[in-house]
Amino acid sequence: MIPTLTAEQRAFFATGATRDISFRKQQLRALRGALQKWEKPLCDALWTDLHKSYEEAFMTEIGLVFGEISDALKHVDKWARRRKRPTPLTGMPSSSYIIREPLGCTLIVSPWNYPVQLLLSPLVGAIAAGCTAILKPSPYVPNVSATLQKMIEETFEPWYIAVVQGNREVNSVLFAQRYDLVFFTGSPALGKVVMEAQSKYLTPLVLELGGKSPCIVDKDADIPLAARRIAWGKCLNSGQTCIAPDYLFLHEDIKDAFVEGFKKELSGLYPEGTQNSRHFVHIVHDRAFARLTSYLKDGTVIAGGRSDPATRWIEPTLLDGVSPDAPVMQEEIFGPIFPIMTFRERSEVEKFVCSREKPLAFYYFGKKADGWSILAHTTSGGACINDVIMHIANSKIPFGGVGNSGMGSYHSERSFLAFSHERSVLVTPTAIDLKFRYMPYGMFKLVKKMLLLG
Repeated sequence: MIPTLTAEQRAFFATGATRDISFRKQQLRALRGALQKWEKPLCDALWTDLHKSYEEAFMTEIGLVFGEISDALKHVDKWARRRKRPTPLTGMPSSSYIIREPLGCTLIVSPWNYPVQLLLSPLVGAIAAGCTAILKPSPYVPNVSATLQKMIEETFEPWYIAVVQGNREVNSVLFAQRYDLVFFTGSPALGKVVMEAQSKYLTPLVLELGGKSPCIVDKDADIPLAARRIAWGKCLNSGQTCIAPDYLFLHEDIKDAFVEGFKKELSGLYPEGTQNSRHFVHIVHDRAFARLTSYLKDGTVIAGGRSDPATRWIEPTLLDGVSPDAPVMQEEIFGPIFPIMTFRERSEVEKFVCSREKPLAFYYFGKKADGWSILAHTTSGGACINDVIMHIANSKIPFGGVGNSGMGSYHSERSFLAFSHERSVLVTPTAIDLKFRYMPYGMFKLVKKMLLLG
């Protein structure tokens, strides 16, 4: 089935139908209409699979996709336009251009944590760029994935956009096919599997992975504000966010004040507690729950620590006295558990972060100048100074990882570019044929001077 599907999509792309801008806009409008129609079923499915409230589902999933669609509809004509570029003197009298053409048949693989946004946002880029797409949602959120499949099948023909469901066996077959681009969001481990499988085709990849994103609170930080924003960021989707603050680096002077502030702000976010709150997401499956609760022995619980395996609820937890070598500090946590380490000098933080894999996000709370300074001595996919998470909400700046946290970026025009090839074109008139480029290079001294002058 999958080899046939890829062949059908490749054949449809070869017809050239997707290259027409009016066709792309028509399909973007169709996706917008489908999302409007299926908004409630998608939100109901998100509640069933993840205990995600309607408000959070709309703000972090569906609303962001609506924004990407609107942006693409508004700008796709400009994005796809042929661009004239300067030509050097040595290239005269030619004219130089860049044309942006669709890559072709693509595969989009999404994870379970934001199963609507992380499947459909890349799809917006694929449609706007003029590609076909095979969509692979996560089996860990079966109700959401089934609803997405019904929505896509009702809206698009399978030889243009299709959904394939399944687990690792299906992934193996999918990854064995040849594509013109694979857009994968998930763990670094599975990203390596995708990269290895597609290496034989030299397929371009966009890998949106993850990592342990540090969150630094310096001695000059606004503690109540920092505690509020960090508590919100860690509790959003119950910490099951690729750019969630993963671990805390607290300046020794403000550690106790921050811990108390965190507890206070948590009570403000969830006055009735998190266990029975409809705004607190539960852990996705039993295996993840077991992994997360095993981390509780890696330090001293100074806030939270309770859990319920029946509902896969884990209380937001602060872990003190954590060793850098503890299991909780090795892999991305992906849950509401916050290990704490302390520092005296920012150089300690810089050295620690740079000694580990490059994270997807980096968060600093303190003076803005000090934030810029620490960013200059570290690296990450993205960053916030005196905030968390919110850089993903601005489509005017790229979102993506670096090194172990990914490659490539997307959102807005960068989504369009991710699914496009920028093709260089030189147009040379036939009425004039300058002789300097031909053997025996009689004008070599002049040409050399022109090249040296740029």
